[in-house]
Amino acid sequence: MRLDAGLSIRRLAAEAGIDDGYLGQVERGEREPSLTVLVAIATALGGDTHVRLYPGTGPRLRDPIKARIVEALLRAAHSRWLPRVEVAVFRPARGVIDVVLQDRETPTVIAIEVHSELRRLEQQLRWANEKSAALPSAGFWSTGAERPPDIQRLLILRSTRTNRELAERFAHTLAVAYPASAIDAYRALTEPSVTWPGSALMWATVDGDEARLLDGAPMRRPPR
Repeated sequence: MRLDAGLSIRRLAAEAGIDDGYLGQVERGEREPSLTVLVAIATALGGDTHVRLYPGTGPRLRDPIKARIVEALLRAAHSRWLPRVEVAVFRPARGVIDVVLQDRETPTVIAIEVHSELRRLEQQLRWANEKSAALPSAGFWSTGAERPPDIQRLLILRSTRTNRELAERFAHTLAVAYPASAIDAYRALTEPSVTWPGSALMWATVDGDEARLLDGAPMRRPPR
């Protein structure tokens, strides 16, 4: 593009606001430019730069803090719950659900999302809804049951100041999305005959390598 435009390296570098020696190294493949530099070069040449991320099945690397919370969940769950981890769903949404618990006694299935850090609440709610609705496409799902399983949702958040502040800021939204109480959900997970109360939000603490599910709302720590 530079040659087609009839520009020298020095002239293009001046137009892009970068060092001409650096631009020469980029052209020879000796340096890897940042996105900012690429955009500057493209703009100086009258071109466009496009970078696009396509949604897939979720991150390939597992959050180590999230993994500890999942371990604590599986450890705390009563044997009445049949657990499955990393459950792939395919339609209408394609993705992976962190944990699925299936009640051995009642037609209840819980799609569980675990987050150590929650950045975009609206995106998380939408994605959790879409993946739970796609559970009938999972490999374990049986279509021959007399009564189709009742799909419920559970969101487990790490108890951090950022997550607690977000939950307080959007308390009404979370109450609509997850109306059941954390106490009732904890009892249903850990006791043998407590009916699952409905979609719920629970919390977990992480201290070093140890994670623990909370049986209620997290304690608010006084500011330092």
